Amino acid sequence: MLKSLARIALVGAAALSITSGAIAQEFSFKFQSSDPAGNPNFELKKDWAERVKAMSGGRLEIEMLPVGSVVEHNETQDAVSAGILDGHITDTSYFAGKDPAFGLIANPVGAWSDPSEMLRFVEYGGGKELMNELLEPRGLHFIGATTPGLEAFISKKPLNGVADLKGLKMRAPEGLVQEVFAAAGAAPVNLPGSEVFTSLDKNVIDAADYTVFSTNQAQGMHDVAKHPVYPGFHSMPLVEVSMNKDKWDALPDDLKAILEVSVRDFARDMTSQLAMKDLVAVAEARKGGDITIHNWSAEERAKFRAIAKAQWEKVASRSDNAQKVYDVLTKYLTEQGLL
Repeated sequence: MLKSLARIALVGAAALSITSGAIAQEFSFKFQSSDPAGNPNFELKKDWAERVKAMSGGRLEIEMLPVGSVVEHNETQDAVSAGILDGHITDTSYFAGKDPAFGLIANPVGAWSDPSEMLRFVEYGGGKELMNELLEPRGLHFIGATTPGLEAFISKKPLNGVADLKGLKMRAPEGLVQEVFAAAGAAPVNLPGSEVFTSLDKNVIDAADYTVFSTNQAQGMHDVAKHPVYPGFHSMPLVEVSMNKDKWDALPDDLKAILEVSVRDFARDMTSQLAMKDLVAVAEARKGGDITIHNWSAEERAKFRAIAKAQWEKVASRSDNAQKVYDVLTKYLTEQGLL
């Protein structure tokens, strides 16, 4: 009897081992980032991929690729749709040329003063539903969003208010962000993030909408542009985590839930860690004395926001999708006392 039980136990253990081995490599995906390798944002994305693997018990593995690994930064939407990539983590503004709605939902310049405001809109204010209305007809599914936070502004020239933007050669992603800066008198151009440092160094541009203060500092931006504006006055990008819709639909419900929960955790991780790094980097920059940090007054910030709000309406008139984004966004902002 004991020998029979032992044999049953061994057979059961072997079956369990086979089953575990079979599910260990159940899904393997390649996601491309809009950030270069070594960038703090990219490192956080790699950490997210590792957590997904751990949370799924190894059933779901995501290889995180830096910008340009497979396609250019503004081509990932098409690549994910076609199955060339399985997913991407990227600034939604890059696809404003396909529909102005992407630019409006990605970065309604002047709308947000804190990451939590934007993330609440995505999760509970209709943002997630809007994103999937935009993406699913294109063959993608929106899992969730993060953001690096309220971005600082890189500049080689002293900027103390809206008037100083006039004629400023600067980098900004296409769509609403460019239009707002153009309305404020600047001369924006569309460049990938990977070219910002070189363009500043070679005087192709004098300023850039790029990312948060600590990441700018870590990438040497302030070595060539010594007049950053902090806290930022302009941009808090929606960074989407999306994947091929057919591959999303093929996932079991538990792995879908793991992805959704992991992205919410990733957003907290990114915003918290980068905010902490910002405080350290700003203190170090002030101590060094080689960098002049400019903090715009409330009046100048209000002037810029007024310019931005006027552009929201113009963008909304350009497509049915953009109008819907505008209606849902402004309703949320009004109800929350943010407008």
